[in-house]
Amino acid sequence: MASENLAVDVHPREVFGWAMYDFANSGYTTVVITAIFNAWFVSGVAANAPWATFAWTGALALSYAAIILSAPLIGAWADLHAAKKRVLAFTTTGCILFTAALALIEPGDVALAITLVALSNFFFGTGENIIAAFLPELARGAAIGKISGWGWSLGYLGGLVSLGACLAWVGHAQTAGQTAAQFVPVTMLITAGLFALASLPTFVLLKERAVRLPCADPSSTWRTSYARVAETIRHASRYRDLRRFLICMVFYQAGIQTVIALAAIYAEQALGFSTRDTITLVLVVNITAAAGAFAFGQWQDRLGHVLCIAMTLLGWIVMVLIAWQSESRVSFWVAANIAGVCLGSSQSAGRALVGYLSPADRHGEFFGLWGLAVKLSAILGPLTYGAVSWASGGNHRLAMLVTGVFFIVGLALLFGVDVKRGRKIAVETA
Repeated sequence: MASENLAVDVHPREVFGWAMYDFANSGYTTVVITAIFNAWFVSGVAANAPWATFAWTGALALSYAAIILSAPLIGAWADLHAAKKRVLAFTTTGCILFTAALALIEPGDVALAITLVALSNFFFGTGENIIAAFLPELARGAAIGKISGWGWSLGYLGGLVSLGACLAWVGHAQTAGQTAAQFVPVTMLITAGLFALASLPTFVLLKERAVRLPCADPSSTWRTSYARVAETIRHASRYRDLRRFLICMVFYQAGIQTVIALAAIYAEQALGFSTRDTITLVLVVNITAAAGAFAFGQWQDRLGHVLCIAMTLLGWIVMVLIAWQSESRVSFWVAANIAGVCLGSSQSAGRALVGYLSPADRHGEFFGLWGLAVKLSAILGPLTYGAVSWASGGNHRLAMLVTGVFFIVGLALLFGVDVKRGRKIAVETA
């Protein structure tokens, strides 16, 4: 972690603290959203009802809709009050508590499961936006992709640790003759506990560098925050490259969020994977995702943001085609590991480019808009998959093929982004 990559007065241990949050919160997405609870919700809680996949995507959509409505305002409020770290502590606590509460879910508790998933995911997503807003304060402009890549790669290792711990428990429980209704709740407690433990370095080492901004009427902070967001939207043409990239992200992230939310369900429903098979698959995918995030983080600043993201989108398209026609577990393993490399690299590269195109005094706000774009995509993609699956009588292969369209549209929009022009405007308007 060479000093020339870091901003002035930033020590490597602070970057480590920041990156450890990616390590900490990745267990939530890996275990709850991607590998274990989602598949169990469909097969166990909802008893494989025809509407089960759509209900799962609806629960996620509900939380993402709440984030879309609140993210820019929360980001602007955090900027005004120099309170990103305080907001992060609040959202972290909320996600941990509601994740632990998922241990209470039993077969048939569909309404309670939807409520707890929506709440835990809301706090997770809001915290994800806030931690990302620290990135431009830590990295020099030319190295923002590299620092982002370190965070994402460490994050996938965190997912690996959480999932590995859950796999060990599931193996033990199955040997003892327990069913999913008995061992899945314990995996929720394991995930919540590891999130709490691993996030401690973030709150010990990460500094709040922002300065509280003057507010004409402190009692109307939310109105002031909304005014800042409205100003950004009203003058969006000034940031036209950032605006185009955010629209691009809505589409390609729709495909990514679909894979994250439904990979285990697809493996179980289309190819007959067991819970243990799925956990093992996602464990390996986390390794390839970590490698992808780290490698592309090194290359992104040298090859260019647009080229690196375009390479990952082409990889996603190849992955969808392989998964769609896959008849064997071997070919699906190939598709899944292509997805892992592309997942780590595209997530890291996208976050870095948003930071690179954002004015210095609006990092929280613009990462709120980034969160808005990602969460809008997380509604669009999974709901489309769920609707196609339901309308086609459970044809998950058709739903997967439709997912590929999102990557194609994103790739087409990406080539209209002029990074040099966008960076110049960001610097001039800071």
